[in-house]
Amino acid sequence: MKNRVRSQDVTTAAKSRLEERGVTIEDIAEIVFDMQRPYNLELTMLECIDSVEKVLLKREMQHAILVGVELDVLAEQKKLSEPLQSIIETDESLFGVDETIALGAALGYGSIAVTTYGYLDKKKVGIIEKLDTKNGHQVHTFLDDIIGAIAANAASRLAHRIRDFEDEVSIETVLDKQEEELIG
Repeated sequence: MKNRVRSQDVTTAAKSRLEERGVTIEDIAEIVFDMQRPYNLELTMLECIDSVEKVLLKREMQHAILVGVELDVLAEQKKLSEPLQSIIETDESLFGVDETIALGAALGYGSIAVTTYGYLDKKKVGIIEKLDTKNGHQVHTFLDDIIGAIAANAASRLAHRIRDFEDEVSIETVLDKQEEELIG
């Protein structure tokens, strides 16, 4: 049997890549807070941070982070072949692979996540705007979209939790849903 990469190692690597690129959990949680606050005036930053943390436990999200950041870094180091090097380095407007990866990562949290991702991709909210702005030698062609997907997923997750609370869904059912959402 081949050696498998342990899930915890992938989780740690994905979070480390975000930190190395200057993105904190709090940066993403601020976007989530701004997106969900109009629908829940009692929402706290701690709830948003927790939701981001839960989204980052999903393998699909972790894989998107690892692939996207790796491609951004390779573009910075000019290690991609042409024309891909120029396309990623300049974040060519007709290149949609970055959005495709992020959108794929958002699909696991339903249509709310997908439409929220689209909004965040257009509006460039919070840290997404900073990453999308070309400063110095860093390339964030993939990372800005991936952060949008993380925030969209975390916001969707909270929206569903709010509805469960309003519908007085049992804690057991909520915990079952939470356990189920970690698959994939």
